[in-house]
Amino acid sequence: MRGRVIKSTGSWYEVATEDNQILRSRLRGKFKQDGLKVNNPIAVGDWVEAEIEEAGDGTAVITQILPRENYIIRKSTRKSRFSHILAANLDQAVLVVTLAFPRTSLGFIDRFLVAAESFRIPSVILFNKCDILEEDGLDYTAELQSLYESLGYQTAAISVLEDEDLDVVKDLLHGKTSLISGHSGVGKSSLLNRLIPGVTQKIGEVSTFANKGTHTTTFAELFNLDDESFVIDTPGIKELGLVEMEVEEISHYFPEMRELIGACRFHNCTHNNEPDCAVKAAYTEGLIDANRYASYLSMLEDQDNRR
Repeated sequence: MRGRVIKSTGSWYEVATEDNQILRSRLRGKFKQDGLKVNNPIAVGDWVEAEIEEAGDGTAVITQILPRENYIIRKSTRKSRFSHILAANLDQAVLVVTLAFPRTSLGFIDRFLVAAESFRIPSVILFNKCDILEEDGLDYTAELQSLYESLGYQTAAISVLEDEDLDVVKDLLHGKTSLISGHSGVGKSSLLNRLIPGVTQKIGEVSTFANKGTHTTTFAELFNLDDESFVIDTPGIKELGLVEMEVEEISHYFPEMRELIGACRFHNCTHNNEPDCAVKAAYTEGLIDANRYASYLSMLEDQDNRR
């Protein structure tokens, strides 16, 4: 039977079949991952083939993972040199961020966008908890929205607590399979609870001392928003290490830098110390945002150190 993985709990998976069965399934043997060293061979969103086990307890065995259209991957927090696939077969990636309580850094936002860009997955940025921001915080949110929208990303300023602009979020999610991601405490679980009747994702508190949220979502899970719309909830991400990316290609995933490919003196320019660099010239002229360029240099350094 063909089905889609809707929940992963480590060694067991829930598979929704095309005839609307939910099969509690496990892997049969080991699966090759096209050279990937991952700690989760199957991700939520994967399409698989499964067979009912003969024991008669209603469980199934996954016999094949069907080819993926795309996926978002990060460095594993548990195994050195391994990676973790957040979700597969996505139409878009939605990043929920907060500028206070807890604060999402611009570097984290940019790393997430680059990870999605590397697989040509469109991204949406939701600025949550706008109800707790003062006037200067709201102005800063508007500045960031203007910046990222100028680069081609969709954004929305919302308040899940106050039900503010959640209809905008529903429109953004309609007809798509969307990954919902972000730091712990930014309101991902609260958002799903408001959007999907019957869903009761556990909600954690944010520490006033550390300004960080507590993990409440333990496993990735796919939910039906409606018959045409699906969202994949994932555990909160503390850090996002880039995977499968060469130093020379990072700039290809910054839209403002991608436009300048071929304009530098050297074809393999890393836009750092090379002379006659079109990207550095654009940065000096104020055509590339300073924070975005700083994010790029940080990623460049990380990848260079790993190499």
